[in-house]
Amino acid sequence: MKVAANGIEVNFTLEGPEDAPVVTFSHSLATDLSMWAPQGEALRDHFRLLFYDTRGHGASDAPDAAYSFDQLTDDVRELLRALNIERTHFVGLSMGGMIGQTLALRHPEVVDGLVLSSTASAMPPAAPDMWKERIATVRERGMEAMVGPTIERWFTPGFIAKHDNVVEPVRDMIRATPVAGFAGCGQAIMNLNLTDKLPGITAPTLVMVGEEDPGTPVAAHELIRDQVPGAKLIVLPSAMHLSNIEQADKFNAALLDFLNGL
Repeated sequence: MKVAANGIEVNFTLEGPEDAPVVTFSHSLATDLSMWAPQGEALRDHFRLLFYDTRGHGASDAPDAAYSFDQLTDDVRELLRALNIERTHFVGLSMGGMIGQTLALRHPEVVDGLVLSSTASAMPPAAPDMWKERIATVRERGMEAMVGPTIERWFTPGFIAKHDNVVEPVRDMIRATPVAGFAGCGQAIMNLNLTDKLPGITAPTLVMVGEEDPGTPVAAHELIRDQVPGAKLIVLPSAMHLSNIEQADKFNAALLDFLNGL
């Protein structure tokens, strides 16, 4: 389904008991809402689940422009308003976790609980040059150029070797990402700088990361845990960036324990 929100059409699905607490899921760069399939299976009987495609991804609109996290967060806020959702738990992975931090800071009145996974609160000094290079690559060669290197950062070699049926749909998501969406979101990511603001987050917060995540390592999550009042950190063994897929059972168990405890 689609709804108008913040000047674009946002694609979403809403499932689960209508009277249950709402949990909103925000995916990583270069994926779409189907990334959360393992979580949908585990949670749909207990919660009202909102999955959406971020601006520039999936079936949502992909304007060819630089995006910002304020803009991506306003997309979420307007989506919730359009669906008459007053409050929600928010689960974000990678870019989705960056949106989650921004949402919890700018609109604390809508966030009941916050889960930040495989993410960061700021980019290192070298990040702008790296992102400019990636954006130039996809504009010149298309998203296919990102598939191999991205998969190698997202899953451990053993998982790739044994679970091609799981990894191939992720490759397809990367390929299908609009170049404009990748570029627009990449420009938002390169300017991420939230660390000093994190003490302002008031929602109960769980931080999760794959033990072997090279792009958003454990240390980045320890920093978030230390900056967000009362935050808890869980490190998932034998997982890299898409820990919600590679270690879905452990991810789901931690997520359910956190949500049921609120």
